[in-house]
Amino acid sequence: MELTPMIIERVLLATRQSLLLPHGQQRGPYQVAAEELGVSLQTLMRWRKEVAVVPGRKRRSDCGRISLPYAEALFLSALIQESHRRNAKRLMSVEQAVEIGRANGAIKAEYIDGRTGEVILLSTDAIARALRSYGLHPDTLNRPAPAVALCSLHPNHVWQIDASLCVLYYLKRSPEARKNGLQVMEHKEFYKNKPGNVARIENDRVWRYAVTDHTSGHIYLEYVLGAESGENLCTIFINAMSPRDGEPVHGVPFMAMLDPGSANTGAVFKNLCKALRVRVLINQVGSPRAKGQVEKAHDQIEKSFESGLKIVAVNSLEELNQAAAKWRKWFNGTSIHTRHGKTRYAAWMTISAEQLQLAPERDVMRELARSEPVTRVVSDLLQVSYLGRKFDVSVVPGIQNGDTVWVCRNPWRPEAAQVVTSDADGRDIYYVVEPVGKGEHGFDANAVPIGERYARHADTPAQTAAKEIEKLLMGTDTLEEAAAARKGKQLAFGGTIDPWKHMDDALVNVPAYLPRRGTELETALPGVVANRSLDVPAALAIEPLRLNPVQLAGRLHQAMPGEWQADNYQRLVAWYPNGALESELGAIVDRFRDFGEPPRLVAGLGA
Repeated sequence: MELTPMIIERVLLATRQSLLLPHGQQRGPYQVAAEELGVSLQTLMRWRKEVAVVPGRKRRSDCGRISLPYAEALFLSALIQESHRRNAKRLMSVEQAVEIGRANGAIKAEYIDGRTGEVILLSTDAIARALRSYGLHPDTLNRPAPAVALCSLHPNHVWQIDASLCVLYYLKRSPEARKNGLQVMEHKEFYKNKPGNVARIENDRVWRYAVTDHTSGHIYLEYVLGAESGENLCTIFINAMSPRDGEPVHGVPFMAMLDPGSANTGAVFKNLCKALRVRVLINQVGSPRAKGQVEKAHDQIEKSFESGLKIVAVNSLEELNQAAAKWRKWFNGTSIHTRHGKTRYAAWMTISAEQLQLAPERDVMRELARSEPVTRVVSDLLQVSYLGRKFDVSVVPGIQNGDTVWVCRNPWRPEAAQVVTSDADGRDIYYVVEPVGKGEHGFDANAVPIGERYARHADTPAQTAAKEIEKLLMGTDTLEEAAAARKGKQLAFGGTIDPWKHMDDALVNVPAYLPRRGTELETALPGVVANRSLDVPAALAIEPLRLNPVQLAGRLHQAMPGEWQADNYQRLVAWYPNGALESELGAIVDRFRDFGEPPRLVAGLGA
C-alpha cells in the first residue's frame, strides 16, 4: 500500500497520542489506527519509522552497573579459558561455565533487589557484559598482544628466512616418472585420511625457501626437494649471499631472523653464521608476525609465480629454479614497494661500502658450515692452539692466561682465526687473531732475544687488581712505597685492624655461667680413702698444661677483653719465649696490667 497524505496524517496523529500516555498504555492509539486503515500493527509501526520522529528509548537507571564480583568473573574466565583448544577455539560457553560454577558453589552470580529484598540470579547476558567490562571475556583475552613496529637500518642489515612446503606440488625424481613434470597433489588422492599416499611422495615434495631483505623488501626465491634441513638452509643462505648474474643483491647480512625450527637452530647453520659474524635472531614460538615480511613474501610468490605452474610443464628442479630466478629479476626489478616507493633493486642499491660485507667463496662457506667453533684454554704466553697452529690472542681486551675462549675459522683470511667473545648484552664480538710464526731454531717469531731488551705483556685484570690490593694493604700511593713498607716489616693496614675484634664483640653478649656442683675425685674412686688427696695413685696425677706463645695470646685475649693491644704479642714473646703453664695465666694478666716484674715461676718453666 502506498503512503498517501491521509495515511501519513493518521500515523502522525497516533504517534502524538501515544507519546501523551503513560508507559504500558502507549500501544492503544497504534492499534486503533491500524484497524481504521485496515493494516496490521507491524505495518503501521513500520510506517511510523518512515514518517515520524520519536524520542529514543529511556536509559535504564541501573545502566552500566556491574553486579558480578570481580573474583567470580575471574573464576568464570579461567574456567572458560582452560577449555580452549590450542587453536583458541572455545569449547565452553559462558552459560555452561555459570552453571558449573553455581553447581560447585564457586560463584553466586546474583544480586539483591533494593525495593523488595529479593535475591535474583544474574542472566547470562549480564554476566557476559560484566566479563567484558572487567576485560576478562574470552573474546578480549584471545586477542593478539599489541604489536611493536620494527625497522632495519640499511640494506643487508636484517634478512628474514623461512621455508614453506608447497602443499600443491611434488616432483618425481626418476627420469621415467618426470615426463609429466611438476605434479599437482589432488585432494582426493593426498588428503589427511590417506597418509600412505603422502608418505609415498614425501621425498619428492617441493619446498620453497624465501629470503627477504628487511629494508628494501627484496625477495630471494629458491626451491629444494626433500625436507626442511640444516643442509638445505645453508645452501639457500650461501646462494642468497653469493653474487648472481643480472641480480645486484648479494653480501653477508648483519642479522638473520628465523623461526625456531630444528633446522634453523641446528649446529650446521649456527656454525656458518658464527664464522660469518651473522647474529641469528629466533622469534618466539607462536609469534610468526615477528617476521611478517617473509610470510607476506610466501603469499606474493604463491599468487604471482606459482599460480602459473599449473599451465606449464616443469620437468626438473633445475627448470623450476630457472623459472624462479626469472621471476625474481622481474618482481624485484619492476614491482614498486609501497613503503619506500621504489623497486626493490633500486632500494637495495642505496647500500654503502661499509654496509656491504662481501661473502667468501661458496666452497669456503660450505667448509665453514661443517667447521664447528671449539673452546681453547689461553696459555701463559697468551696463545691458543687451533688447527695445529698457535695464535696470539693478546689483542683480545681483558684476556688472561687460563681463560677459556671460543675459536673458529676466519672466512676472509684462511691463515688467521677468530676469537668469539660476548658483550654485556650477550651479543657475539669477533676478534681476528694472527698465527704465531716460527723463527730461526724453531723459536716463536715474536720471541724476545735474551739480554737485548725487556718486554712483557700488558697487565691482565688480575695483575692490575693485585697491584691495587698491595697498595691498599701497605697504605701507600705507589708500588715503590708499598715495596719499601714491606721491606720495613710494616703491618698490613698499618696495624689498625684487630683480627680478634669480632671475638670481643661476641663475648660481650656471652652470659656468665654459674659453677656446677661436682664430686670429689677421691670419693668417686674405689680403694681410695676420702679426704686423702696425697694418696691419689701416681697414674692419676695430671701434668700441668703448657701453652706456647700463640696459645697464650689467644687465652690472654679472652681474659683481657678490651685491654689486649696489637703490640702485646711482641711483648709476650719477649717475656715468655718458651711459653708458660696454663696455671700461670692469672699472674701474666697481672703483669700486663701493671707492667711490674714478672712473677716467680717454677724453675725451668718460665722466662
